[in-house]
Amino acid sequence: MASLKEIRRRIGSVKNTQQVTKAMKMVAAAKLRRAQAAAENSREYSAKLTGILRSLSGAPGADSQPFLQPGADAPAHAIVVGSDRGLCGGYNTSIVKLGERWLKSEDGQGAKITTVGRRPTDHFTRHTDAVDASHLDVGAAANIELARKVAADVSRRFLAGEAGTVHIIYTQFRSAISQEAVAVQLLPLTTQSVDDETVEAGPDYVFEPDPGSILGSLLPRYVETKIYHAMLEAIASEHGARMTAMDSATRNASDMIDRLTLEMNRARQAGITTELMEIVSGAEALNG
Repeated sequence: MASLKEIRRRIGSVKNTQQVTKAMKMVAAAKLRRAQAAAENSREYSAKLTGILRSLSGAPGADSQPFLQPGADAPAHAIVVGSDRGLCGGYNTSIVKLGERWLKSEDGQGAKITTVGRRPTDHFTRHTDAVDASHLDVGAAANIELARKVAADVSRRFLAGEAGTVHIIYTQFRSAISQEAVAVQLLPLTTQSVDDETVEAGPDYVFEPDPGSILGSLLPRYVETKIYHAMLEAIASEHGARMTAMDSATRNASDMIDRLTLEMNRARQAGITTELMEIVSGAEALNG
């Protein structure tokens, strides 16, 4: 059994750790509210843009848009969105595992990936040779300039025939305790991606100039919007996962403190009993 001094030292250490996890939980909760609002607003914008593209997809000249055409006979390319920091439960692990499964799937044979975030970058750089571009130190808030940079890079690869398809792997935010890692095809745009059942059909618009010109302008913005939306969803998921993980760690620390306190009381009682036995034995020895 550990000594009373060692048990007290362990209790103090666990209490200090509990204070850190409790503070991290509160910070994550505050950041989650802002990140969740940004992700929800982005969903509305993405839905409206998808509705407009849905109306334009059947217009004359839509078939000539390169983003709507099948890609070249080339390996796919994927964007993997993770986080820079850990201490967020299984958030990064789920992204990494989905990315590994995708690389081993039929769609991912010979594919290259663009990583966003330090954690997925470190993992895929160590374990694969598929990383073709990476972006570190993403920060706590999504960066529209970074989304545009990534969109321009993957669009260039697709239009140049370097990538047959472009996918994005990220985590959809459901709630603070529920996040789902998904892999979605970004390019070429398919009927399923534009004609989404969750998006209400828009009104019968009158377009100026012609629908083909508007579609050519909206398609690159659509790619940027989807990447930016994925980053917002990923950040909200990260904060939700971290809040849940820190809450669990705080409760585990409380349980550990209770166990150590019980062990300390038993050790102290054992010490008191031993001292009493020594005193009684000494008194009996003196009495002869």
